[in-house]
Parts: sequence; C-alpha cells; structure tokens
Amino acid sequence: MRKQLLLLVLISGVAAAQVRKYSNEFLNIGVGARALGMGNANVASADGVNAGYWNPSALLNQKNDLEVGLMHAEYFAGIAKYDFLGVSKRIDSNSVAGITLLRFGVDNIPNTLDLVDAQGNVDYSRIKTFNAVDFAALLSYARKLPQLKGVDVGGNFKIIRRRLGEFGGAWGFGLDAGATYKYKGWNFAALGRDITGTYNAWSYNLSNTDIATLQSTGNEIPNSNVEITAPKIILGTAKGVKFYKDKFSVLAEVNLINTFDGKRNTVVKTNGWSLEPAAGIELGFQNLIFVRGGIGNFQQQLNDRGSEFITTFQPNFGVGINYKIFTLDYALTDIGDRSIALYSNIFSLKIAFNRKTKQ
Repeated sequence: MRKQLLLLVLISGVAAAQVRKYSNEFLNIGVGARALGMGNANVASADGVNAGYWNPSALLNQKNDLEVGLMHAEYFAGIAKYDFLGVSKRIDSNSVAGITLLRFGVDNIPNTLDLVDAQGNVDYSRIKTFNAVDFAALLSYARKLPQLKGVDVGGNFKIIRRRLGEFGGAWGFGLDAGATYKYKGWNFAALGRDITGTYNAWSYNLSNTDIATLQSTGNEIPNSNVEITAPKIILGTAKGVKFYKDKFSVLAEVNLINTFDGKRNTVVKTNGWSLEPAAGIELGFQNLIFVRGGIGNFQQQLNDRGSEFITTFQPNFGVGINYKIFTLDYALTDIGDRSIALYSNIFSLKIAFNRKTKQ
C-alpha cells in the first residue's frame, strides 16, 4: 500500500519542485560505512576511493595504485535501495583520478492511475509497475600543488539522471570543488558541493487520462522546468595521533555544513544561511581493527504536541576490519532513534591493489 501511495506523491512532488532547497537529496546520503559510522564527518579525513564523493582533493591520500569500493543499503523497510560503486586510480605521484556511481531507487511501484476503467469499475488487472530511480556519475580528479606546500585540490564533474517510470525524467549536470591543507598533523578541508549550481532539466510524458486523474485528485500538473541545486560549502578539520608504541590510533573530525538556499531547520540559521555541525571519532588498533562513533543531522523539529521546537540529532556507530587488500566496514546509523531518520545497518567493502605504490 505504501508503494501505491508513492505514485501520486512522486509526480506531484516533482511538479512542485519550484523550491530548490532539497534538490537531489539522494546525493547527500553518503558512501562508505566508515564515514557513515562517524556521523558523515569525513571531508578532512577521507581517503582512497570513497574520497571521490566526500572531497575529491582527498583522493591524493590514496596509498594504493588502484582501489575499488562497494556499498549496498536499504531504507524504509527495504522499499528504497541505495547502491555505490567507485574506482580510483593513481596516475602519478601528484595526481589521482576516480569515478563514483550512485543509484537510489524504489522499484516495482504499482501504477494505480488506470485502476478504474471508463465505466467506473475497479479493475486490478489494469495495474502496472514502474521504477523511480535517481542515478549519478561523479568523474573526479585530484592534484597536488607543488608551489603550495601541503595543499591538494580536486574536483568532480557530475552527471545526473533521474527517472520516474515513463511519466518523466531529468538530466542534470554540476561541479564540486575541494581543497585540503595539511599542517603539522592537522588536516583542514573545504568542499564546495554544486559550486556553480547543479541544473536538472525535467520533462514529462503524461497521457490525457493521467492528467485527468491528477486533476481529479487535487494534484498539480507537472510542467517541464529546470531545477537548480544551490551551492553548499562544507568545512572540516581532522587530527589523528598514534600512541603506545604506535599500536593504537585515534582520529577525530568536525565538520560545519553551510547552506545558502534559505532558512532550514538547523541549529544555526538565518534567512539566507544555515549551518549544521557533524562530528566523528575513530579508534584503531594496529591499523587492523577500528571502532567508530559519530553524531550529525542536527535538526529542530516540533515536539509531539506541536507546541515547541526541540533539537534532534542522529548518533551513529561503526566498526571496521582492514586485512591485506580488503577493508570491510559496518555502520549502524541513528542509534536509539534520536532523530526522525530510521536506523539502518550498512556494510561497505574496499579492495586495494598494489599496496606498495608510493606517493
């Protein structure tokens, strides 16, 4: 039944997307259970293949010649599925390139627009299914700046394809830009996501019968339009130290997520700017076993009585194992259900080739 309700919600929701505040939200989920276990605080400590998503300049932290990353997650009791595949390759000592593929989809949604025939009879044999799929490809490149010691820069070119069955779809394009500065064991990072604005051009293919059904149910008729995702700037700092004969390590990171598309339900906000913090920590033993924790998704929500705003947040937990060429990570998000998001169990795998490659 929940899938049946999605049809009219998706069509009318896209039609009403004149407010660009939450455009392309599937690109904000994140990749890699390591980062998700640290509360999505990862722009300054990302490395390897997952850095193509978090901060392309951090691809230069890759210690291997080639890395492959995989992740599968399910949301809303398995209704929505989210998949990630990434590959990154060191070109030389000063540059790394990568590609990140993302898919977020709800499959086999019943199309109930034709449920009632011309005589007003309910005919379940008329029900067909369709898929609502969001897809993105991020083409990444990172390079050291020899003239600026400790500074790495990188960028993403994003290709977006969003499809709502046969009813409509969009093509989108955008750019991300990132930079990392390393100084005395500290990493300082800045990521400009959708830095020039990301543009999705929507078009629709609705029959006269579909339009009549939408009108009779009080929904807007979608028109072709261009949806713009406003820029977002994420600032981060991270510090890692080793102790007890270098057997143990600890790494902590703090991020500040800045948006400029109007007031959001964040802890710090103005009419034109909103800020949301995120923080994570990782404890390691001999670069073999890791335990992680993080907190993020700070939001102001109305309480159950609707009488006042309360601050909610999302605590996360994770573990990881690094053995030879394999790194297996696990994250449990939203521990204790402290936010409106549902908890999820997430696994990701990273495979490294040619570990002896030197930077």
